[in-house]
Amino acid sequence: MQNSGADKSMDITSFKSRRTRLMQQMGEGVAVIPTATEKIRNRDAHYPYRPDSYFHYLSGFPEPEAVIVLIAGAQPRTLLFCRDKDMEREIWDGFRYGPAAAADSFGFDEAHLIGEFDARLADVLANQPTLWYSLGHDSDWDRRIGATLNAVRAQSRAGKRAPETLRDVRAALDEMRLLKDATELELMRRAAEIAAAAHRRAMRAVRPGCFEYELEAELLHEFLRQGSRFPAYSSIVAAGANACVLHYVENACRIAADDLILIDAGCELDGYASDITRCFPASGRFSGPQADVYDLVLDAQSAAVAATRAGARFNDPHDAAVKVLAQGMLDLKLLSGSLDGVIESESYKRFYMHRTSHWLGRDVHDAGEYKDGEDWKILQPNMVLTVEPGCYIRPADDVPQAFWNIGVRIEDDAVVTSHGCELITAAAPKKIADIEALMADARNG
Repeated sequence: MQNSGADKSMDITSFKSRRTRLMQQMGEGVAVIPTATEKIRNRDAHYPYRPDSYFHYLSGFPEPEAVIVLIAGAQPRTLLFCRDKDMEREIWDGFRYGPAAAADSFGFDEAHLIGEFDARLADVLANQPTLWYSLGHDSDWDRRIGATLNAVRAQSRAGKRAPETLRDVRAALDEMRLLKDATELELMRRAAEIAAAAHRRAMRAVRPGCFEYELEAELLHEFLRQGSRFPAYSSIVAAGANACVLHYVENACRIAADDLILIDAGCELDGYASDITRCFPASGRFSGPQADVYDLVLDAQSAAVAATRAGARFNDPHDAAVKVLAQGMLDLKLLSGSLDGVIESESYKRFYMHRTSHWLGRDVHDAGEYKDGEDWKILQPNMVLTVEPGCYIRPADDVPQAFWNIGVRIEDDAVVTSHGCELITAAAPKKIADIEALMADARNG
């Protein structure tokens, strides 16, 4: 992942600040945050490596076989454990920092070899009141931490005590990650720009008779061309009936001339995700029923966006979208009864079965609770969430045939502000006239 030295654009100040904030919340104790392990794809080939999101949030360090140890209290210290600077392995696998360069490049007080971790951790944990660790996140690490705690307990006759309290470090980090700092927002805006460009590229490239995976290739091409090495999640390119499968990822079908295509795709940039969904017609022109359903979802999204603001509850955008969608389903004769009845009975879930929003950040479904106790969390400036209502109509005897196999979802990424929200993915067109104009220009050019 790294060819030579630290990324010159990387600001380690943000990472150091996050570590300091976490230690201040800890009061006194030790936090242990390991990175992700490498995963075998087949035989001796690995999947592309991605650091653990919590680990990378606190360090920016890109290599596997690494652990952060934070010692909070009167004399706070930050430690990084990592691989050795092995010139022989660099011939085969590429650049390694090694402890000395890693400590300097990423702003740690100390750095040590990963092979020394267990012994040094036992010394660090002795007589500390609390261990902050993600218990249950990784069974191998659970066993390793348990063994280290037992090694400390075995020295009780020497006056050493193991921590009596175990706290889940993710709870503190989740609250921190909910509020994005300026560095994070800059990265997320750039990731959104790249993903929006990829969606425009797919709209321009589609032709009846091409395959879904050809559009996926257009997305990946634009991601890579603009500096994003990976998609943030498996891209969904779903034509026709496939758009009614929420997590369709086969992307293997031929696209028919009358298909409406749903693309849910975002890129990852320096560990941060974008997440956009757009729908457009293979023919370049929406049919009447396609336009009816599309405009309904767009109206629902507009209502949800209007409800996304500081001081609102997390669920307010969803409630706003549901009200518009339920009324539209009645108007299109997809459902019958009253608006209040459709909402109370949740019969709308036949055509809209998912939530309108989720947190977005280092993970596409980012860290953070959605409720404080029994109440929905209050939105604050610099929280980032998606706004993504949809309507998915499968064939059924009681559904007008003109709407069969139409699946629509419209999704944008919203940064909460004091006066509303900023849609950082707005460069991907979503009004029918704008989509059709873009597609016509590509076909006439």
